[in-house]
Amino acid sequence: MGKNPVISSIAPGRESLTECRRIIVKAGTRLLTSAESIASLVDGVAQLRACGKKVLLVTSGAVGQGMKALGLARRPRKLDRIQALAAIGQGRLMAAYTAEAARHHFAVAQLLLTAADLRDRERHLNVMNCINSLWEDDVLPVVNENDSVSVDELKFGDNDILAGMLASVTGSDLVVILTTESGLRSRNADGTLGERIPIVTRITDDILELAGGTDNGEFSIGGMKSKLRSAMLANASGAALCVADGRNGETLAKVIAGEDVGTLFVPEKKHLHGRKRFIRFFSRISGSLTVDSGAATAVRLRGKSLLPSGLTRVEGSFRRGDAVELLDSEGNAFARGLVNFTGDECRQLIGKQSSSIAQIIGSDTDEVLVHRDNLCLL
Repeated sequence: MGKNPVISSIAPGRESLTECRRIIVKAGTRLLTSAESIASLVDGVAQLRACGKKVLLVTSGAVGQGMKALGLARRPRKLDRIQALAAIGQGRLMAAYTAEAARHHFAVAQLLLTAADLRDRERHLNVMNCINSLWEDDVLPVVNENDSVSVDELKFGDNDILAGMLASVTGSDLVVILTTESGLRSRNADGTLGERIPIVTRITDDILELAGGTDNGEFSIGGMKSKLRSAMLANASGAALCVADGRNGETLAKVIAGEDVGTLFVPEKKHLHGRKRFIRFFSRISGSLTVDSGAATAVRLRGKSLLPSGLTRVEGSFRRGDAVELLDSEGNAFARGLVNFTGDECRQLIGKQSSSIAQIIGSDTDEVLVHRDNLCLL
């Protein structure tokens, strides 16, 4: 396995970046405005691959390429126009990536996704397996939102969010969002942007306020707000996320070498198991189970499964295996998991002992409502 392409002192708090093995790289539309910029991006990805990293590229730019093809200066607002531009530009974008990757003697593969592809468990697994297979074959997966068919209920919002979600799908260690800013910046007293913030260990309301006014809809969507949302997603699944200036061709190499570039958002927790990642981030909630304080404490702090004796209220119509939220006595959601009974069966089991479940339901069945292995704290 090769060495890091940039040798330098490691900045405090960035030691773990040198050990990252699975990396999501996201490039925004404003970094993909010319053949030279695309070539520079692929050069940076090739450097990571040369170090033995498994890289997945989340690319914007299809709509931008479509705008260039039609000579448009401003991104349209109507959905059908955006879909048409994405259809025009996607082939042009992939042709550019294919040609640049060939210079480095590797292949690329295109994946176009909608949010529904990650919310459905079977399709979610298919996406994960496809990416793993491409990595095994030393192929670079190039992922974009399928803008030509996406509608509001199927959209991620933007590719920053998609990158954060894919960190969870793939169990990646690091997401690097390349932009035209040096990173998250403080605010001066007059409201103008101040110095770059090197590391964020927790995304607070004060941090979120720093992202105000950074959106630009003339050529692209998103802004620093979407990058902070992506960081929250990535960090919650155990991955670090770095927002950095992608106009420098050496940025990716500097990030994984632990240099002080961009803003690094550090996760508080370790990686979640794949099944729990799906439950936490992608499952559709079909109902809720409200529990008493004793049951909430047992699940939250003692790592226990949810028993019917602590159940006080059931909301929703759901089937066995559906995802439900667990609420405390004040109505606050503190976990979600896959339930072992239907909604009607859960109502029959409110406050009952596990030993009486078979008698109440009328057959031999599970002794817990939600097993700890199928449950994830929020």
